[in-house]
Amino acid sequence: MVSMLGAGDEFLKALEKALDADIHVRGNDITLSGDESAVQQAENVMSEMVTVLRTGQGLSLADVNRIATMDASQPIRPSEVLTSQILSYRGRTIRPKTLNQKKYVDAIDTNTIVFGIGPAGTGKTYLAVAKAVQALQAKKVSRIILTRPAIEAGERLGFLPGTLSEKIDPYLRPLYDALHDMLDPDSVPRLLTAGTIEIAPLAYMRGRTLNDAFIILDEAQNTSMEQMKMFLTRLGFGSTMVVTGDVTQIDLPGSMKSGLKVVQSILDDVEDVSFCHLTNRDVVRHPLVGHIAAAYDRYEADRALMDERGRGRDDRSKGRSQWAGIPREAVS
Repeated sequence: MVSMLGAGDEFLKALEKALDADIHVRGNDITLSGDESAVQQAENVMSEMVTVLRTGQGLSLADVNRIATMDASQPIRPSEVLTSQILSYRGRTIRPKTLNQKKYVDAIDTNTIVFGIGPAGTGKTYLAVAKAVQALQAKKVSRIILTRPAIEAGERLGFLPGTLSEKIDPYLRPLYDALHDMLDPDSVPRLLTAGTIEIAPLAYMRGRTLNDAFIILDEAQNTSMEQMKMFLTRLGFGSTMVVTGDVTQIDLPGSMKSGLKVVQSILDDVEDVSFCHLTNRDVVRHPLVGHIAAAYDRYEADRALMDERGRGRDDRSKGRSQWAGIPREAVS
């Protein structure tokens, strides 16, 4: 019962806030009351919690909130999401936390090219690197290739100290961080030196054919259409590609069009290519990150609506000015 209700009843308080049914606890008994649909939902949520607890992994407050808010109409049960496992390292298990993350991970297992598109903090890159390490350890691939565009490189790159490798290192640091979370720190330099793991800017991919590799393109929103085509055509035999990005954080200069924004309209009907969209509800960083991302989405939507209304007013005013000064008889 302590595992179900949480320390200081924190799980119970979260359930009371998230569910419409009334929850009564007396000893080891939990009684639900309210509308039939609300009681059924609460019963399903608590059954999923029991299923997770019986695996021995325990529950966190974030897990309880995710179970309570997951769509029950989906074929994947919340307990399946929270108990699936990608990697274990030093007693720490990496697993999907939300339904969309589970769909994303499953898509990587079943497709050759997968696009993970969503806001910051949804685990796009982290889960992709975890799947890459898993594939390497299972000997499904012989190497991991991690790449991302160094879009800010331009002339500012020349002012950074050191060799070219040292100059581009800051742009690739998030990929190093993910690797260090999943592999022994001493093995990462060895694997990098041996070429088993390669981390390079996107420009280094041109002219290559990547066989028997797990390839990840990160920050793909900062690729041009030409760069996206170039990267995707590097695919070789026995390889898997994962492309991640956030179309709301494009840093391309001027009017350059993002390759990630248009690629789905180009490849949507191509077999063995999957597009997975994550949302603010899939953010697994601090809960405030999800609220920030949602607030920015609302701001962008409101601004787009205001711009559209502004263009409508401009068009109407142009229509009036077209006939200004012309006698009514001539207009008629």
